[in-house]
Amino acid sequence: MRRNCTLFIMICLACLMVVQPALGARSSEDGDVNKKHHAVKKKHKSGTVKNATGTKSTRAKTARKSSGKKPMVAEKHKTAPLPPKSVPAAAGTGVVSDMRYWSNPDYTRIAVSVDREVQFEYHQLPAIREASVPPRLYVDIKGARLVPGVKDIHIGDGLLKTARIAQYRADTVRVVLDMESIKDYKIFAFSDPFRIIIDVKGERREELTKPSQPVLAPLVLTPPVAKPEPVAKHEPVVLKKHPKQTIGKVRRIVVDPGHGGHDPGALGAGGTKEKDVVLQIGLKLARLLRDDLGVDVVMTRSTDEFIELQERTAIANKVGADLFVSIHANAALNRNVSGIETYYLNLAKTEKAAQLAAKENGTSLEKVSVLQAVLFDLMANYKLNDSAQLADDVQKAVYRKVGSQYTGVKNLGVKQGPFYVLVGATMPSILVETAFLSNEKEEGRLTDEQYQNATASGILEGVRLYVSRLK
Repeated sequence: MRRNCTLFIMICLACLMVVQPALGARSSEDGDVNKKHHAVKKKHKSGTVKNATGTKSTRAKTARKSSGKKPMVAEKHKTAPLPPKSVPAAAGTGVVSDMRYWSNPDYTRIAVSVDREVQFEYHQLPAIREASVPPRLYVDIKGARLVPGVKDIHIGDGLLKTARIAQYRADTVRVVLDMESIKDYKIFAFSDPFRIIIDVKGERREELTKPSQPVLAPLVLTPPVAKPEPVAKHEPVVLKKHPKQTIGKVRRIVVDPGHGGHDPGALGAGGTKEKDVVLQIGLKLARLLRDDLGVDVVMTRSTDEFIELQERTAIANKVGADLFVSIHANAALNRNVSGIETYYLNLAKTEKAAQLAAKENGTSLEKVSVLQAVLFDLMANYKLNDSAQLADDVQKAVYRKVGSQYTGVKNLGVKQGPFYVLVGATMPSILVETAFLSNEKEEGRLTDEQYQNATASGILEGVRLYVSRLK
């Protein structure tokens, strides 16, 4: 019995010696795993753990998979890395496709065309006399690229020497104006299509420069003939005054029939296009001004061609015009609205005036609001009071002339609005809305030669009255 007890104790001691190391090893392994797991959690919080560490145990990986939760390291990849700069820029890059200018010794307008709205900024740099570098004005067009073929322009008009253009950075086009002698400059933008306009002004000449365009024979009133849109710079038509006549201080007037070419303007229910009827009125007015007042008359267009809005005012400034008259036909959603009204450049005081400006500008009400925000600065050299007086004289004369021949004509008065075609004009300038194409009765009148003659005669009498005040 005693021998059996001794044998039993020896067997128990042997088993204990075998089991204890195994338990210790297992405990050590679990401790190591816990330590590693704690370290991983700590690293996850700091955001420094990468996707694959290669140190996690099979058991830890299995536990994460079975729990159905994403590992904390996945949080780092919710935000994808940014693509190269050229990728997002390409989607919104503006394309600078053209740079043109109009010039005379005291005025230069440069227009840079971009296929979408872009941001731009401008700065003036002083001359560097030691290096014979003239003072410069530069415009940086952001998020833009220059198409091949757009070249520098030699101007040499006494105000600017050259206008240079280049791809300054991968996403910036720079326009540099080498200045010679300027008094002031304005930089602004037109929308739809987007154009950056640079107006540079010098001292007003005492004597008007004779226009370089050829003098035309008396006009024959024929229906407008469609022509392809010009790719070169547009040359205005000039009607020379009769040498025996004089009109005092006003010697050159620009007549601007609105729209043209692919831009029909307002459309009547009967298919009448604004561009056609205002051209006919403009041709009649040009002949009357030349024959009755003895002034030079420059027409921005004399055929069915498209002239951009910034070019119309530039033409007037370039030829040294004393007056600018833009002729249009109105339209309204309410087809019962009718009448005659005349505008000059200023902030729109009514919603209707803003809507009309949007129509004539070919843009939206939002863009009109943007223009109004900078209009005061652009009007620094605008003949505001003179334009208001000219508008009043012309409005009263047209209403009186047309009203004497047609019944129910309404005098809608003189109004003001932010019209692109008047921005930058250095002379008294107005926009005449001759009738409403949206009104069936007035659409018929606008196509009638008698009504066109009456309207042209009324504008003539208004201009005559205005000029008489200047003596």
